Parts: sequence; C-alpha cells; structure tokens
Amino acid sequence: MLNVFEVAQTVVSHIQKHYAEDVALIAYYGSYAQGTATSRSDLDFFFIPATERGYQASIQFVIDDISFDFWPISWERAERMAKFEEQNTTIIADCNLLYVRSEEDRERFLKLREWIAELPQQQGLTFIEKAEAQLRDVYVHLYKMSRLAEGDFAACRTEAHGVLNKTVYSLALLNRTYMTRGWGKNREQLRQFAVRPVRLEQLAETILSAGSIKEIREACERLTEDMVTLLTEQRPAHKGAPSFPDRAKGFYEEIKGIFDKIITACEKNDYMLASYWAIGVQDEAAAFLYYFECGLWPDRLEIGAAYQSFYHEAGLPDLIPLLNPRDLVPLHDAVVRLDQLLERHLQERGVRMNRFEGVAQFEGFLEARVRA
Repeated sequence: MLNVFEVAQTVVSHIQKHYAEDVALIAYYGSYAQGTATSRSDLDFFFIPATERGYQASIQFVIDDISFDFWPISWERAERMAKFEEQNTTIIADCNLLYVRSEEDRERFLKLREWIAELPQQQGLTFIEKAEAQLRDVYVHLYKMSRLAEGDFAACRTEAHGVLNKTVYSLALLNRTYMTRGWGKNREQLRQFAVRPVRLEQLAETILSAGSIKEIREACERLTEDMVTLLTEQRPAHKGAPSFPDRAKGFYEEIKGIFDKIITACEKNDYMLASYWAIGVQDEAAAFLYYFECGLWPDRLEIGAAYQSFYHEAGLPDLIPLLNPRDLVPLHDAVVRLDQLLERHLQERGVRMNRFEGVAQFEGFLEARVRA
C-alpha cells in the first residue's frame, strides 16, 4: 500500500531544495487530516506561494493509482477562506502543516485560524448577510431549471446540484460555521445545526434521487423557500435602535442628485428616464430609511416590499402610481415634495446637512473642519 506521506515528504524535500524562498508553507487537509482516509483516498495538500516563482511548484500527478494535487492558495485567497468569504474555510481551519518557511509565515497562518474562531462570535449579522448572498445565487439555478427543455434531465441534475451545494453553504453560514466535510460525510454535522429546515434531509434525497424534472425542481423550490423563511426569522434578532445622525450622514446630499435628475427628465418630457429613476429612488430611499431605523439592510429575499413601511410612515409620497407617460407633472411635483419632506424628516432626527450658500461658505467649512 502506498504511503502517501512518503510522497508528501518527497514534495517537501523538493520545495526545500528548489523553492526554499518561494513557498511560505505546505499543509494537508481532508480525509487524512480528519482520520477518515481509506486505501483509495488521495492526499489533499496545498501550498501558499511567497513569490510569483513559487506558483511554478504546483503539480498534479498519480502514483500507484492514487491521485495527488499539489495546488497553490495565495495569502489573499486564504484570508478570504478564513473570513468565510469562500466555501472552503475548512481547508485553513482543519489542515495540518507539513512545512513552514519561517516563524513569520507560521504566525501569519495562525492569525487566519484566529479569525475563523473569532468572527462567528463577533459578526452574527454579517453571517446572515453572507448566507443571504449565497441563497440569492440559488435563484440563478432555479431560473435555469425553469427554462430547461422537456427531457433535459442531465442539465436538471446539474442545476439541482448547484441548488443543493449553495443551500448547504448558506445553512452553514446561517449557523455561523463552515462545513468540515464534503457531501455524503456531512450529514451528522447538518443534523447538529441549531438552525435548519425541518425537511432538509427529505428534500435533499428527492433532489438527488427523484426520477422526474418536475419532482426535482419542486424539491429545489421548497428547499429554497424553507431557507428564505429561516433567514427571515433570524434577522429580527439583529435589529438595533434607530440611529439617524451616524447612519444617515451624507445620504441626503447624495440622493438629492437623483431627485434633480428626475425633475429635469420630467421637465423635458423624458418618461423613460423619469420612470426608471423614480422607481429606483423610492426603493433606495426606503431601503436606507429601514437601515437608519433598524441598523440592518432589508431582506432582499423576502417577497414584496415590507421594508418600505418606514418610507410610508414618514409621509413620503408614493411615486410609482404617478408614472404616466402622458402626464409627468404629478410625478415632477411629487419628487419636489419628496426632496423637501425627506430633508425635513432627516433633520428632525438629528441629521446635519452640508448645505452652503456659495463657494466661499464651503471653503470656510473645509478650513474649520481641518482645524477641528
């Protein structure tokens, strides 16, 4: 039986001889690191290059029918993994080091592991947002499944695989952790998650085993719906108290430019431009008001626009019913009113506006700010 660590030591010796200053460290992960390797298991190992020349050390090979992939991970990518910005956090968290160029490299690597341990304790809302981003990607697969030709079973399986993969990653993030093992070996970890869809295993089995496109697509849709519900339920725990002065600084000064754009379009009778920006600016203003009130951004996976409640409670005009290509005057007047009302609404909540009467006053403000 092939001793994979003898092969690994051969690679390490080669690096020490020919790339001593070009490779920061070498490590292995996966089944051998977790103690679950079989006689057919390959050795998953990687290295972090210290120079551009170091990337040349990458090699893929097979010895005695066992495959080896000695692949590079840049420090930047390793940092993304440690920050849960890529799926393979386990590669950094659970690997064993085979070679380290210097103590400085070792300390830098151990710092990544500190991030992995500390971030879930410090950034609960961030993990919900990361989970949400992964789940948004699921909709791409669902859309593609909806457009498949009748009988294109292989493509359906492929898209369903994408749904399942991103859903599991999203679920791990929702539980502020990462998957330690690949599919098939991760069931116990999934069962231990405090937050998980009740039908997860049932739907996963249908997605992988069903014999019709319709069954697979419906299971993918139900799993996605269950995940959206979980995310929506988790968000309220992270809501904060209203805080306008710090969160809204500079907001009005920026959005006013869009108001002026719409007003000008209305005056020029340019309905396409006016309607496009009117729809967008109301949504943007509503989203920001939600953030100012709650300290978190609206749930973009939630159907409808419930987050616009703060916009309407502030008495701000609803622009969308006023969209009329034959008469832009009502829209024009509503945007003028929105400009005035929004500024007043923010000022009443302690937001200071940077408004100046001419360049001289602005110059004075800049000088005073430097001296402050």
